[in-house]
Amino acid sequence: MATNKTIKHRRLHTAQRLISPVNAPDFTHFHRRQTLSGLLFISPWIVGFLIFTAWPMIYSAYLTVTDYDVINAPRYVGAANFQQLIEDPKTTIALGNTIFYTVLQVPAHVLVALGLALLLNHAGRLSGFFRTIFYLPNMTPPVATGILFLLLFNGHNGLLNKVLLRFGIHGPAWTTDPNWQKPGLILMSLWTVGASVIILLAALRGVPQDLYESARIDGAGWWRRTWHVTLPLVSPSLLFVVVSGTIGALQNFDVTYTAFFGAGSNSSYTNDAVLFYVIYLFRQAFEYLHFGYASALAWMLFLVILAITGIQLAISRRVVYYEGRS
Repeated sequence: MATNKTIKHRRLHTAQRLISPVNAPDFTHFHRRQTLSGLLFISPWIVGFLIFTAWPMIYSAYLTVTDYDVINAPRYVGAANFQQLIEDPKTTIALGNTIFYTVLQVPAHVLVALGLALLLNHAGRLSGFFRTIFYLPNMTPPVATGILFLLLFNGHNGLLNKVLLRFGIHGPAWTTDPNWQKPGLILMSLWTVGASVIILLAALRGVPQDLYESARIDGAGWWRRTWHVTLPLVSPSLLFVVVSGTIGALQNFDVTYTAFFGAGSNSSYTNDAVLFYVIYLFRQAFEYLHFGYASALAWMLFLVILAITGIQLAISRRVVYYEGRS
């Protein structure tokens, strides 16, 4: 009996020794090697991020509390830049113009992109050709787009007003009338709607066809199928287009600056109606050399974008449908 117990004890001890962590594979060492390899692969991006993104952000945060004109060393001024930001009437005008532009441009962009995507979804073999046509304007440099805006929307001999005149409509002075400058820029922004069209078209292609068949059997028409089937299933892509479009609209700069503030623009066209926030920020920094004040403007814009994006994401929890989420 004692011998049998001794044998069982030895077998148990041997089994425990074989499965002990000492004899198990060294997963920790393996994971460290995997992590190191991954970091080496992405090290160029990390270096670029630290040099061209992280460090400029840190330095601009420092400049917000200084008076800096590039020529002289930064001089500490405390919260004077932020106080000036609050009291500066131009900041209020620029922020108001930017919000007005965003509120009108983003819905127009989304509606046009969704409409074109719905059309392309039924284009058959020609959808590839039209996808390319719609995306090509995105390859146009913004400076060229700004010049094109002046040519197309010229109040006297622009192409748009010539087309309107054929229908008996006398078009406004898009480039000189302050009441029509922002609507003209909003219309021109639809020139680059192609990227959003491709994103939404990909989402439409992912909608299961059996859902449409079930809706048809239940007697649902095109509008009800679109409202109750299509829109909920493409809502994540719509959210992406809305959020990215809002961020882009709040940073509107290149086309407007080229058309109204560039070296070749007519100074008589320059007025507060098209003074957007980033344009005002740019002019404070690179025309007036107020880099401390411009940094304060930049961080204020960052907080505004962060707040608006947070609100959009909070609302999306109720209106965006994610398949598989209860």
